[in-house]
Amino acid sequence: MEDSEGNPKKQLISELHQLAADGNKARLATLLDCSPSLINETARNGWTALMYATRNGHFDVVQLLLDKGCDRFRTNTSNQTALDIARFWGYKNIANLLANMEGGLEPFFFTYQVKEQEHYFCRTFLDRKSEKRVDSKWLSMKQKEPTTIYIIFSHLNPLVTSDDDEHSFQYPKVKLCKFFYKDIKTYLEQTKTITIIFMGVEPQRINAKDPNTGKEDESGLITWFALSIASTVVDNFLQEHPGCYFLHPPMPALLQFSENEAGIIAQARSVLAWDKRYQFCPTCGSATKLEDGGYRKSCLKEDCPSHQGIHNTCFPRVDPVVIMQVIHPEGNHCLLGRKKRFPPGMFTCLAGFVEPGETIENAVRREVEEESGVKVGRVEYVSCQPWPMPSSLMIGCIAAAMSTEIKVDNIEIEDARWFSREQIIEILNKKNKNIFVPPHQAIAHQLIKHWIGMNANL
Repeated sequence: MEDSEGNPKKQLISELHQLAADGNKARLATLLDCSPSLINETARNGWTALMYATRNGHFDVVQLLLDKGCDRFRTNTSNQTALDIARFWGYKNIANLLANMEGGLEPFFFTYQVKEQEHYFCRTFLDRKSEKRVDSKWLSMKQKEPTTIYIIFSHLNPLVTSDDDEHSFQYPKVKLCKFFYKDIKTYLEQTKTITIIFMGVEPQRINAKDPNTGKEDESGLITWFALSIASTVVDNFLQEHPGCYFLHPPMPALLQFSENEAGIIAQARSVLAWDKRYQFCPTCGSATKLEDGGYRKSCLKEDCPSHQGIHNTCFPRVDPVVIMQVIHPEGNHCLLGRKKRFPPGMFTCLAGFVEPGETIENAVRREVEEESGVKVGRVEYVSCQPWPMPSSLMIGCIAAAMSTEIKVDNIEIEDARWFSREQIIEILNKKNKNIFVPPHQAIAHQLIKHWIGMNANL
C-alpha cells in the first residue's frame, strides 16, 4: 500500500476511524458492508475503530464493531487494548461488553459491589426483646419502673420539641419528648383511651447476673414504650408540658429527626397505624384487643375462626413496595417519573406495591411497564428502607431496561423521562432550578446517587 494522502485505502481507514469516534453507526455499518477488510486496520498510533468508539463511549458502535468481527485483543502503540481504554475512562458498560463475561453479558451496573446501606428510618439502638412481648407480668412491671422511657403520640403524630443543638438550612431539627412513669402515670390509668406499644430496651448498662438464677440481671435495662393518647386529653397534656408539640403532617415533617430517633419513629408509628386501622376482626367483624406488647390483635369472640391457626391479619402488617432505578440499555441515562400530586418539578424513581404471589423482580418489571411502557430485563436488589407512611418496606432495586420508548399510563404517572448522568448531577447539585428529586432521607435519592457513583468516570 502506497503511504500517501492520496491513497484511497488510507482515506477509507481514516474515514472509518472518524465515523467510529463520532458514533455514526449507520454510515459506519455501510462502510464496513462495502469494505469488510478494513475492520481491524490501525492508525499510526495503533488505534483501531473499536478503540476510537470505546474512547468516546459509543456503546452501540462498539457492539456493531464486535458483531462485524473487530479484534478486541489488539493493542495500540501504548500496549492498550480497547478494554483497557474502557476501564480507564470509566465506561463500565463497554468494559463488560468487551470482557465478554462468562454466562453472558451482564449490564455494567450490576458488577458494582454493593455494601449494605443504612437509610433514614433504618437505624435503631433498641433491642426489641420480642421474646418478652408475651410476658404480660414483665411488661406491666417495666411500665411502672422509674427509669422507663415513654414517647407520646396523638393521631400518629409524635410529641416533639425543637432541637436547638442542631441546625440545618434545609430542615429545622426536632427531637422526641421523653417522659418517665411519674410524668404520665395518670394517663396510663385511662386504659380505654390509650394504646401502649412495647418498643424494646436499651443495651444493658451493668453486665451482672442474678446470683440466685445465674441469668443476666435486667435491672440495668432501660425500657421504652410508645403511648398514644386520645384527642380528648391532648390539650391538657400540652398545657402540662410547655415547649412540646405534636409534629404533623407526616411528610416532610418526619424527616427532621436524628438517625436514631427516626428509627424509633418508624417502629412506633407503623405499629400504631396498624392498630388504628384494624380495630375490628377482619374474620367476623367483632371487636379486638391488643396483646403481646402491641404486636398482636385477638378477636374478643371466643368461637371466631381467627383463633385457629396463624393469620396475617392478627399481626402488624408491612406492605412491600418495589422502588427501582431503571437504567437505559446503554447505561448512560436513568428513568424518573412524577405523579400528579407531586410538587411542580419533582421527579423520582418509579415504585409500586408487590402483589400476592409475585416476586420482587416480577413486581419491578410489571410496575415499570404499567407506568411507563418501558420493558425491563434483569433486576438486582440494592437496599431497603422502612417507610412509616403508614407501614411500607421500600425494596430498592436497579433494573436494566430492554426498551426505551416511554408511554406513561396517565393514572399513576403523568410524566416520565430519561435523564442523562450530567443532568442528574446538575439536579443533585441544585444547579437545575426546574427539576428536583426527593431529599437525601428517601431511598429514591440514594438509588439515584448509587447509579451516579458506580457510573462515574475515572
